[in-house]
Amino acid sequence: MDILYYSGTFILIIGLLFFLSGTVGLIRFPDIYTRLHALTKADNVGLGCVICGLSLQSCNWMLIVKLLLIWLLVMVASSASCHLIASSAMQKNIKPWTRS
Repeated sequence: MDILYYSGTFILIIGLLFFLSGTVGLIRFPDIYTRLHALTKADNVGLGCVICGLSLQSCNWMLIVKLLLIWLLVMVASSASCHLIASSAMQKNIKPWTRS
């Protein structure tokens, strides 16, 4: 039981680091497209790590199923919202950032 608890805590910390990197990407990246990329990728991986860490610490299978369902719903919602924001930016002729 202790090894599951400590490995779950380790994976939780990794997930928090992914959330932190997504937040830094949101602040530091130059345009909306790269910011969307940072948010959707890093936050989905971070949430996956948090869900895995919490699942390792849980003893209830029903709770694990609920956590996985939450992760699935968040992934669907974030990809749909990212697509809508990016297509709206393209319709408004917001050009992607280039290194020129």
